[in-house]
Amino acid sequence: MENRLKNKNTNNPDVWTAIQHLHKAIAAGGVDPKLLALVHLRASQINGCSACVYASVAGGKKAGDTDERLHNAVAWREAPFYTEAERAALALTEAATRIQDGAAGVTDAIWEEANAHFTEEQIGAINLEIALTNFFNRLNHTVKEPAGQTWG
Repeated sequence: MENRLKNKNTNNPDVWTAIQHLHKAIAAGGVDPKLLALVHLRASQINGCSACVYASVAGGKKAGDTDERLHNAVAWREAPFYTEAERAALALTEAATRIQDGAAGVTDAIWEEANAHFTEEQIGAINLEIALTNFFNRLNHTVKEPAGQTWG
């Protein structure tokens, strides 16, 4: 796959500044970086974004996560490697990512389970990570960003 966008670094610098601020806001939410990488990974798997799958695996490893957990995120419901809090975040990720016509979206039960494990600030950071991941997934699909490349 060849990237359609040849020089993404010189595009509107205000966009990159805004994205950096979003990343800072996510980091300030007090969520374990390993969990944020799992959230990024699961949304990217759903959306079929190889560039973000690649980046989230690299980010998860950098944060100290294991190959076993990263490789099994696609089947987190059946895999024994995740805490109840991680499962709640992954369920929230899937529900918020799958908002196509007719999808249930984030049900009260999913939201209540997330609230049982995270503070309001943490849920805000997780939700922002989900939204930002979906944003990047869509950009990457549009420009055909290949796995292994970097933005910014």
